[in-house]
Amino acid sequence: MKRTLYSGAGLLLIALAFLAFNMLSGLTLTNARVDLTEQKLYTISDGTRKILGEIDEPINLYFFYSDKSAKDLMGLRNYARRVEEMLKAYERAADGKIKLHVVDPEPFSEDEDKAAEFGLQAVPLQQGGDQVYFGLAGTNSVDHTQIIPFFPLDQEEFLEYEISRLVQSLAKPERPVVGVMSGLQLNGGFDMATRQPTAPWMVMEEIRQLFQIESLKSDIDQILEKVSVLLLVHPKDLPQQTQYAIDQFVLRGGKLLVFVDPLSEADSGMEMPGEPGGERGSSLDALFKAWGVQMLPGKILGDGANAMSVSMGQDKPPARHAAWLNLPSHSLDQSDVSTAGLENITVATAGILRPLDGAKTHFLPLIQSSEYSMPFDVQRFTMLADPEELIRELEPTGERYTVAARISGPAQTAFPEGIEGQKDGLKAADNINVIAVADTDLLSDRMWVQVQDFFGQRVPQPWADNAGFAINALDNLAGSEALISVRSRGRFSRPFDVVEKLQRDAEVKFREQEQELQQRLADTEQKLATLQQNQDPAKALELTPEQQAALQQFVQEKLRIRKELRDVRFQLNSSIEDLGRKLKFINIALVPLVLTLGVLVLWFWRRRRKA
Repeated sequence: MKRTLYSGAGLLLIALAFLAFNMLSGLTLTNARVDLTEQKLYTISDGTRKILGEIDEPINLYFFYSDKSAKDLMGLRNYARRVEEMLKAYERAADGKIKLHVVDPEPFSEDEDKAAEFGLQAVPLQQGGDQVYFGLAGTNSVDHTQIIPFFPLDQEEFLEYEISRLVQSLAKPERPVVGVMSGLQLNGGFDMATRQPTAPWMVMEEIRQLFQIESLKSDIDQILEKVSVLLLVHPKDLPQQTQYAIDQFVLRGGKLLVFVDPLSEADSGMEMPGEPGGERGSSLDALFKAWGVQMLPGKILGDGANAMSVSMGQDKPPARHAAWLNLPSHSLDQSDVSTAGLENITVATAGILRPLDGAKTHFLPLIQSSEYSMPFDVQRFTMLADPEELIRELEPTGERYTVAARISGPAQTAFPEGIEGQKDGLKAADNINVIAVADTDLLSDRMWVQVQDFFGQRVPQPWADNAGFAINALDNLAGSEALISVRSRGRFSRPFDVVEKLQRDAEVKFREQEQELQQRLADTEQKLATLQQNQDPAKALELTPEQQAALQQFVQEKLRIRKELRDVRFQLNSSIEDLGRKLKFINIALVPLVLTLGVLVLWFWRRRRKA
């Protein structure tokens, strides 16, 4: 038998059997898939299946891809194949409610005219050369149209979300109404410093794609019934009738997502004398009290474990800012649909939320700090020159502080006597649904996204999940949870937790030594300046031998201290570099060596057994 297998005829039979198996599997197992990725990135999520199950009328999807023009672009071709496979999976799971059309729009063809009619964007490969279409258009039975102009190659982690959002908008054309009331220029405005108009915040562009926006003035006395969710951002000095309108809206079952802030970095308002941050802070004290929650007055959250690195200029190294925080996934409540699956959320000079004693409402923290945290007074940030000062002043309390929370349960009105002209309003509710966030800066572009101009279109490249949190919260409050599970599947990047811990330990170990050397350096430079002052450079040779010796000693001391300081700063990263070397050794040498030894041992054992 073995001779037959190893003969020429046997090998030929094996090759033919292998080819036959591949041909048969290619014809009969075309839909078979095995997804071995950690987050099941190549499997349609349950949220998408729910969206597809709610389609009532047929939907046509047109995938425009310039296959012939992109024949030499392997990266684009591989991603295009991935997009087409995903769309075919949608078609199969929709059980006949989705019809997919794959179109190669050749130049000057009717297909190219159709792509342009949908509003898809062709990207030129080179000046005067071919153009590539790589987008998606969808239509429903009433000719409502949605498009994805182009699939960016660096946005693959959002592929299913973008397609599901398009399908949902076609299946449910009537979008929930979100009433927006803001003390910040969310929809764009005018920058007095540059005298240029400013673009709308990208988070509003994202929200506008999913919801119908209704802008509300800050002096309204009633919120219309058609508003499903109220988005309240930086409510500064709201008049009584507006607060009463919000109170009644929440008590009658309206949903509220509110962002307050003790010190809004995005607010360009001027500070009042004697009130640091007063004009840049916002709160809803009366309403919060009625709902059983408070934002600690005059306090800003500091967190040494999650401090962000901020730029200090071209000639200075980055500094860690204890009040600008990058909060990782373990700081987010993974059991709540608003924050489940999100990787990180960034905040700046955020406040602290706490439940009131005896409150009847339920206070559920959604975003929290680490145990290496403490409250800072807001006055500390009025003249802060060096963020490293906050790290040195940080004295962790061991408590985790809440930045965002869900508030639900029975609540009383904040105006038991009503207001003038409105005395017969609601006095209580069995259940309210409010999400409160003690930071407004997390919505600003600089805290979560880079925006690039892509042939006249603003393309977001998020590096944090701030917009995802806002949209998840609005989606949940509006009653739709299907799309949330799609958005919350995560992304490919992973934080280097071990490296971050090593960095924190190194800072604790060497920070004191660095401060001592910096103080000695400052003292030496001061003595050197005192010795040299009032000296004419042309008369340097007239110094006494004692003065020249002292001058030389101070110069040498200065150079020595600067060298020690460089050594200390080098040691801050030595542990990280050691870890990198160990990982390289394990990946490059140790693992292959272990596998080789294992194979040799197995071969030797089998040979001994045969002997």
